[in-house]
Amino acid sequence: MIADHIRATSFLISDGVIPSNEGRGYVQRRIVRRAIRHGYKLGQKTPFFHKLVPDLVRMMGDAYPNMASQAQRITDILKAEEERFYETLATGMEILDSALSGGVTVLPGDVAFKLHDTYGFPLDLSADVCRERDVTVDEDGFKAAMEAQKAKGRAAGKFKMDKALEYTGAGNTFVGYEQLQAESEVVAVYVYGVSAGGIKDGENGVVVLATTPFYAESGGQVGDQGEIRTASGAVFAVGDVQKIKADVFGHHGTLTSGSLKVGDKVTAVVDTAARAATVRNHSATHLMHKALREVLGDHVQQKGSLVDADKTRFDFVHNAPMTDAQIREVERRVNAEILANVAAQARVMDIESAKQTGAMMLFGEKYGDTVRVLDIGTSRELCGGTHVQRTGDIGVFSITAEGGVAAGVRRVEAVTGLNALAYMQGMETMLGGVAGTLKVTPAEVHARVDGLLGQVRELEKEMAALKGKLASAQGDELLTQAVDVKGIKVLAAVLQGADAKVLRDTMDKLKDKLKTAAIVLAAVDGDKVQLAAGVTADSIGKVKAGELVNFVAQQVGGKGGGKPDMAMAGGTNAAALPQALAGVVAWVSERA
Repeated sequence: MIADHIRATSFLISDGVIPSNEGRGYVQRRIVRRAIRHGYKLGQKTPFFHKLVPDLVRMMGDAYPNMASQAQRITDILKAEEERFYETLATGMEILDSALSGGVTVLPGDVAFKLHDTYGFPLDLSADVCRERDVTVDEDGFKAAMEAQKAKGRAAGKFKMDKALEYTGAGNTFVGYEQLQAESEVVAVYVYGVSAGGIKDGENGVVVLATTPFYAESGGQVGDQGEIRTASGAVFAVGDVQKIKADVFGHHGTLTSGSLKVGDKVTAVVDTAARAATVRNHSATHLMHKALREVLGDHVQQKGSLVDADKTRFDFVHNAPMTDAQIREVERRVNAEILANVAAQARVMDIESAKQTGAMMLFGEKYGDTVRVLDIGTSRELCGGTHVQRTGDIGVFSITAEGGVAAGVRRVEAVTGLNALAYMQGMETMLGGVAGTLKVTPAEVHARVDGLLGQVRELEKEMAALKGKLASAQGDELLTQAVDVKGIKVLAAVLQGADAKVLRDTMDKLKDKLKTAAIVLAAVDGDKVQLAAGVTADSIGKVKAGELVNFVAQQVGGKGGGKPDMAMAGGTNAAALPQALAGVVAWVSERA
C-alpha cells in the first residue's frame, strides 16, 4: 500500500497537485496521510515517506521523465506534508486508541469528527483503524457534528446572506471594454438591501443601470469607482461594483447630492485614473504569471489574485521561497515585455477554439460556452478583465513582496506605473537616509553595514564573556547562602544582569560545587522574570526541577518546564519574586 501511494502522490505532484484542504489537493492529502499511517503502524515514528521518491525515480524515471525532472520538488513537498502530519499523528493515535479501548465496538461520531477537524484525520483514515480492530464508526454522529459546525459557519455569515439583493429584471449591457462613460437609465435601486423606488441625498445604496461602463469585481480584479450623474445635478458616488447576477452589475455607493430614482436618465462615468492604474496591474499580472512559469517551472499555477489600483497580489503553487535571483529574473522578463510595447489583443470565441489556441486555463475554474482569449505580450490566457492597449502602457514593473500563505502556495505582490515609480523613489530615499546616517555614499552602505555587524558580534562576545565572569563571581558568593534541608543543599537567589544562558551556565557550576542540591536562580528585567531550576542527579528521586520551577513561576505570573535535572520558566510579576523564592526551602523540605 505504501509503494502504491508513493507512486500515486509523486505523479500527482508532477502534474501540479499539491496537498491542501480542498478539491483534488484534499484527495492528495488523504492519500499521503493514509500511507504515513501505515508506516506508523509498521514502526516508522519519524518522517519516512518522502525518502521513497529516489527509488521511484530509479525504477520509473526513464519512462516518465517529467516526474523524474521534478524529483527534488516532489521530495520537498512530501517531506513538508509528512512533518506537518507527524506533529499531530501521535496525539491523534493516542486519542483514537483511548476511544477504542475497553471493548468498544463503535467509535463515537463526535470523536471521529474531533480527529478530522482538529488533528487532520479524514473519516476514512479513522475507519481504516477501526476496521482493523473490528470496530465500526458512528458515521451519522460524524455527519451531525459536521453539520453543527457548518450551521455555526452559516450563522456567522447570516448577515451577509440576508443582504443578498433580489433582482428579476433583464441583464445590463457592459460597454466598459470600449468606453469609460456611457448614457444610461436607472432600472433598479436598493436601499439597505431592500428594493426601493429611489434613493435620497446622503443615503447608501445600490444602483442597477441598463448600460454600464463600470467593471464589476471578477477574476481577481476589483470593481470600478466613479460617478453616476443626472442632468438635474444628482451625483451618486460609486465606490464599488459587484455582480448581483452574472450579467447584472450592482453599483454600490452614496448619493452625495440631489435625488435618484428608477427610470432616471443618467451619465455613468468611470474614474479614469483608478481604472488606468488597475488595468496596468492586471496586465502585468498576466506577464508575471508567464514569467513565473518560465523561471520556476511549469508546476506554477494560479491559486488566487487581487488586482486593484494600488498593486497586484498573486498566489501560486510553489513549494519554496523565491530567491533574490529568481525575483530579479521575473522582473527582468516582465519589463522586457513592457519595453517591447506590443499591442494587446482580445478575442471572443467558443471554449473548444480557445483550447486549440493554447490559452492558459485555470484548473477548477468554470468557463461558459463562450470565452475571452487575451494576448498580452507573449502571454495568452482566458480573461474577462480590463487591460492595457499595449504592453508599454504598463510603464514599469517591480516586485515588492514575496512570501508563503499556505502549504505549497507562495504570494507575490507587485506594483506598476506611477506606483512602481513611487515605490522605487521611496526605496532610494530610505537608502539615502541610511547612507547619510552612516556617513557614506549609497554604494558604500552594504560594506559599511557588514563592518558594523562584525563589530556588534565582537561586542556581543565580549559582553557574554563579561556576563559569565560576573555570574561566576556572584555564584561563588551565593554558595554561602545554600541551606541544608535533610541532606540537600537548597539555594534560591537572584542573579543580577543574567540572561537565560548565564542562568544555565551558573546553575551547572553551582550543582558541581554543592554536589547534592536543589537550586532556583532568577534574573529580572523590568517586570519580566526568567527562572532556572536545577536538581543534582542524586536528588531527582525526591525533587523534580520541572515541578520546582513551576512552583516559583506560578507565583510570578508564568509557567515553564523541562527535564527532572534542569528546567526553565518565565514570569511577568517581578514584585512577587522575593516571596516566591523565600518559599523554596519549605517546598523542598516537604518532599525531601
